[in-house]
Amino acid sequence: MTSPTRTDKHALILAKGAQVMIRRGYHGTGVQEIVQAAGVPKGSFYHYFASKEDFALQALEALYRPRLERYRAALNEAGGSPRQRILAYYRELIAHFSRQEKPEYHCFIGSLSFEMAELCPPIGRQVLAILAESLELLAGCLEQARQQGEIAADSDCVMLAEFIGNAWEGALLRMKVSGSVAPLQCFLDQLELMLIPR
Repeated sequence: MTSPTRTDKHALILAKGAQVMIRRGYHGTGVQEIVQAAGVPKGSFYHYFASKEDFALQALEALYRPRLERYRAALNEAGGSPRQRILAYYRELIAHFSRQEKPEYHCFIGSLSFEMAELCPPIGRQVLAILAESLELLAGCLEQARQQGEIAADSDCVMLAEFIGNAWEGALLRMKVSGSVAPLQCFLDQLELMLIPR
């Protein structure tokens, strides 16, 4: 059985180290920077992680598993139609960024994809698996919307989900560059128009 101390220290290294890697990138982050951020000796790192690559893989899971579960819950929430649940999810995210003095978004999965997807197949596969699960969740909700007549009957829900996901990531990038939520609002305005039966 895993002890609470072991679990807490493991989670601490993951949380603090991931923050460093998100800011500095995979290549700009060494084990020393990770353990300094967590306030633990280097030996503790190697007690929990076989390598920096292993750390990145575990950090991806630790960061994105809760996000995927929140996404699943939002898209399957009782009350509201499928279309309303999708739009409500993105409205809530935009409201979160709007409350920030200067909207900031650091995408761990995007950073790792850019740096490591080709160089490290295990990281590339994990990134793809996370993105595929997100796509599957959205496509499932879109399929419910299609069946209920909220979107066009001939909609390809998988392709539509992929387009929405790609458009959202692009809007986040534009927000990061501009320091404004305007690209996110533009995304939402267009999404509302897209998710109307023709």
